[in-house]
Amino acid sequence: MAGPLLRSLWSTTRKSLSSSSPSAPLRPFLCPRPHAYALPRCFSAVAGAAAAAAPGSSLDPNRLRNVAVIAHVDHGKTTLMDRLLRQCGADIPHERALDSISLERERGITIASKVTAILWKENELNMVDTPGHADFGGEVERVVGMVEGAVLVVDAGEGPLAQTKFVLAKALKYGLRPILLLNKVDRPAVTEERCDEVESLVFDLFANLGATEEQLDFPVLYASAKEGWASSTFTKSPPDNTKSMSELLDAIIRHVPPPTASLDAPFQMLVSMMEKDFYLGRILTGRVSSGVIRVGDRVHGLRSTDSGVEKIEEGKVLKLMKKKGTNMVLIDSAGAGDIISMAGLTSPSIGHTVANVEVMTALPTVELDPPTISMTFSVNDSPLAGRDGTHLTGGKIGDRLMAEAETNLAINVLPGLSESYEVQGRGELQLGILIENMRREGFELSVSPPKVMYKTEKGVKFEPLEEVTIEVNEEHVGLVMEALSHRRAEVVDMGPVAGSEGRTRISMTCPSRGLVGYRSVFSSDTRGTGFMHRAFLTYAKFRGPLGNVRKGVLVSMGHGTITAYALVSLEPRGTLFVTPGMETYDGMIVGEHSRDTDLDINPVRAKELTNIRAASKDENVKLTPPRLMTLEEAIGYVASDELIEVTPKAIRLRKKYLDANKRKMMRNKPKD
Repeated sequence: MAGPLLRSLWSTTRKSLSSSSPSAPLRPFLCPRPHAYALPRCFSAVAGAAAAAAPGSSLDPNRLRNVAVIAHVDHGKTTLMDRLLRQCGADIPHERALDSISLERERGITIASKVTAILWKENELNMVDTPGHADFGGEVERVVGMVEGAVLVVDAGEGPLAQTKFVLAKALKYGLRPILLLNKVDRPAVTEERCDEVESLVFDLFANLGATEEQLDFPVLYASAKEGWASSTFTKSPPDNTKSMSELLDAIIRHVPPPTASLDAPFQMLVSMMEKDFYLGRILTGRVSSGVIRVGDRVHGLRSTDSGVEKIEEGKVLKLMKKKGTNMVLIDSAGAGDIISMAGLTSPSIGHTVANVEVMTALPTVELDPPTISMTFSVNDSPLAGRDGTHLTGGKIGDRLMAEAETNLAINVLPGLSESYEVQGRGELQLGILIENMRREGFELSVSPPKVMYKTEKGVKFEPLEEVTIEVNEEHVGLVMEALSHRRAEVVDMGPVAGSEGRTRISMTCPSRGLVGYRSVFSSDTRGTGFMHRAFLTYAKFRGPLGNVRKGVLVSMGHGTITAYALVSLEPRGTLFVTPGMETYDGMIVGEHSRDTDLDINPVRAKELTNIRAASKDENVKLTPPRLMTLEEAIGYVASDELIEVTPKAIRLRKKYLDANKRKMMRNKPKD
């Protein structure tokens, strides 16, 4: 119904616009979403008037349902959101429509939480799509407080995994009563017995996390998000007339309570998301806790400090917006319980309160889990610095990192010595995404290897432990167990995978420092057939030093262009990371040594030419293809005395001290 109404309103408005002024193209208004357009002010007024005239006020909280979709990675959240949008009449331009960031589409993962509204049977559902990776857990934590219900998506074949436990614990902590959706039931290996088994595993998980009696009585639905249907009873393929998401949408209306909020109280909103727009400035998104907000209202930003509530800034609401389907639309007003975006204030950020000017109480902020890993970002000082990038100085790097910390509360940035910054986060993937975004924006920087953040209590050293779930073929179990034993992992449970012959599932606890760089080793050990999932568990006593997890490296001691002639004689020494024609310099890492010690080599040595003729021809040089590292592999590979040089066109590994004599001196220096 909404689509034809808006189309007719738009055609009426376009006629009135063409009669009064020359037609102008719509102005794009949100830079990350090329398909979102700002509507002319007169159109928003017409649409607002139509909404006000419609039966049932748009401000009525009883018409609203705020729901988060939570799950482990790759269990089908974003595909499910696609089908729900399509069911409610939204125009989906491509698969995984809510993954609007370029890196999300490239890697097939969700990085940031997204909010969108869909209409169903005179109710408005504000749906929040959340990431599944443990590294982006902060995105889940900050949006769970905005909703009254959750859809817990579990792969019927895999069952609940490490991140399922993490996101469910957050939902139960906020008193939500999740709806269990067993996805991918159309797969051949999934039977009704398997679904019953997964349901009992999820029930045990609820009980172990301290769920209440009401939360334990969760509704269960069966679905295939890929096929676009959901059912309240187990089936492999429902009849064509019921092949839709109607049962899930009806279950959300039935089981998720409307927001308990007062329209008569003064306006208050806790900011949960923030983005920047070149035209509108800072766009703040959050759930309206109480009252009504209209365009033109006077509001101010508040934050809680140790000394009390502090006023940040006062201003006027310039624009009110709401994501509907895949488009951002302008609205004139919003009431308590709704999730909206507003523009007009330049200082408040995530965790701050926006309220009417007479209100001087700040809303409680969301508590986030502490970061577990840190890396040092500094200016690129290698001999090849400044060739590729446009942002080279410490000041520019610092400004970019501070801007990231404002929009992503799971990242902390601490200024260090000599234009360096310590960046704290949840894992290598999260910090790797930040570095990748920076290099695409034209930054050049040096990055240190990840360091685990320890705690000391009563003189005892504690370190972060992670829960690791591994699924491998039986022939790879020994290799994986041996590698993880060197990394101080301890086995919790081990057994065959239901429905998969010849597969074994291992549950372990392992220190975070032991898992740094292990993913690429795991992929090569299992020939790409293994699955590994991890999530932060707790802080526990330090488990002692790691075993030998890496060989030494081949370090260049020449400056210039790498030659094939030099690499032929160096191949027996180990695995090379470079190809002929690349530039190198003193102290750059060009390969992995076959032994545990570092070896200085000369990869720029050229063949000496003479004017004496030789009877034999030059031999045809054949080199083994090198191991070219991705950014994530480089982050996991480098040792404590090494750095990663990141530029828009290259990722190089290098020693912290480029001079060989300085390295020797630092190696012999006694450690603290």
